[in-house]
Amino acid sequence: MSTLPPLVQERVVYPESDGLPMSDNTEQFAWISRIKWGIDHVFVNDPNVFVAGDLLWYPVENQSKIRAAPDTMVVLGRPKGHRGSYRQWEEDDIPPQVVFEILSPGNTAAAMIEKRKFYDRYGVEEYYIYDPHGNAFEGWLRRGFGLTPIDTSKPWVSPLLKLRFEVTDDSIEIFAPNGEAFVGIDEVFVARDRAVEEVREKEVVIEQTKEESRKKDAVIEQTKEESRKKDAVIEQTIEESRKKDAVIKQKELVIEQQRMERERLFESLRQLGIDPDELAKPKS
Repeated sequence: MSTLPPLVQERVVYPESDGLPMSDNTEQFAWISRIKWGIDHVFVNDPNVFVAGDLLWYPVENQSKIRAAPDTMVVLGRPKGHRGSYRQWEEDDIPPQVVFEILSPGNTAAAMIEKRKFYDRYGVEEYYIYDPHGNAFEGWLRRGFGLTPIDTSKPWVSPLLKLRFEVTDDSIEIFAPNGEAFVGIDEVFVARDRAVEEVREKEVVIEQTKEESRKKDAVIEQTKEESRKKDAVIEQTIEESRKKDAVIKQKELVIEQQRMERERLFESLRQLGIDPDELAKPKS
């Protein structure tokens, strides 16, 4: 009696690319990078916030055709790290809570409606769209069982990310919780280069100050050395003066001794009846 071989379940492949470009133009790419990098920076010290740009998200296991690739998505409660795709069932079944889309001229209204339905169906809590060409900003917030529009005519703060969005006359400003504005990668490099140049300029000034200080120290040391030499000359002069004074005193002492000796001699002569003054007179 023959038996049929057991059924072998075909392995489901989850592609890491949908074959579509990340962006259709440089402006769209710049905005995607700005938002992705900015959120990364906000949560840089939180190991359990995963941020991705243009990463395929598969919300349902064994359903590789059910997928989306948000321009930027944020998953709170999942560790940072590299992923080829975001497979929700491997991530404690936590969907991206916040999603951003940056429009390009190629995006149609119908396609964007389908994207919103997808994000609504699979658990996104905050969904934002920005059109840099028309400077239009839209947002949806999950209330009850679905995503509902928010009022973007005035500044809006994301309940989950605490980012503040302000639409200006020609763009949109995004601010971190600490009030720091999001900037583009090019602006980051410009700021970095400016900071590096400022550091170099400060180093040059410091080195110049050190050199001037070394020169001043050398002048001071030279002045001290000259002062020491002058002091040595003065000390030598004083010593020579002391020696001359000592010689003069010695001569004065000898003269005084001679005077006293002469006075004793004269006194002896007087006692003998001899007048010293008469002896001193020249003989005629």
